[in-house]
Amino acid sequence: MLPRLVVLFLLPLLTTLSGTLLAPAHAHTDAPAQHTPSAVSLQAPPPATEEPCTSKDPAVCLIRQMTPEERERAREVRLRYHRLLDTMERVADRMHEEGRSDEEIARVLVDMRNEAKDITRAGMTPEAIQALEQRNMKKYGNPLGPTADQQFAKYGSWAKVIEASTRTSAAVDQELGIPPRA
Repeated sequence: MLPRLVVLFLLPLLTTLSGTLLAPAHAHTDAPAQHTPSAVSLQAPPPATEEPCTSKDPAVCLIRQMTPEERERAREVRLRYHRLLDTMERVADRMHEEGRSDEEIARVLVDMRNEAKDITRAGMTPEAIQALEQRNMKKYGNPLGPTADQQFAKYGSWAKVIEASTRTSAAVDQELGIPPRA
């Protein structure tokens, strides 16, 4: 119960205090987090195409159908998501320093990641949200994504769940011209 309370308290607090989580990417010029791509490292997203989508990722197919303006908005939303994941890494570091167990950290991070998805989706179209939620329902039985226990079953260790919690889809990042997170 305690980790859920931590998430419910910590994520809104971080969102409110930092200001960087919901502001446009270009509005903040102070020291970027280590995984946040700089404007120089951003690549132009591939142009929209009329060809059938061959990607296995429905989010990539949805991006390929977007207008240039929609793609730019999607890129901004994705960059906000990356910044939320950067915040999660700092939380994990702090929890490690406090001597918390990998299981406790992993459970907090999985909840934070799902909350980050929910926050990020506020800037998306209803169609995009529906596509992502349908995929997650089919795959995990949860519109926001997997639970900590599902992640543990997949990866076999809480340390690997922690690592996976801040990874992004390289295909989606590439489609939006953003270098994937390491």
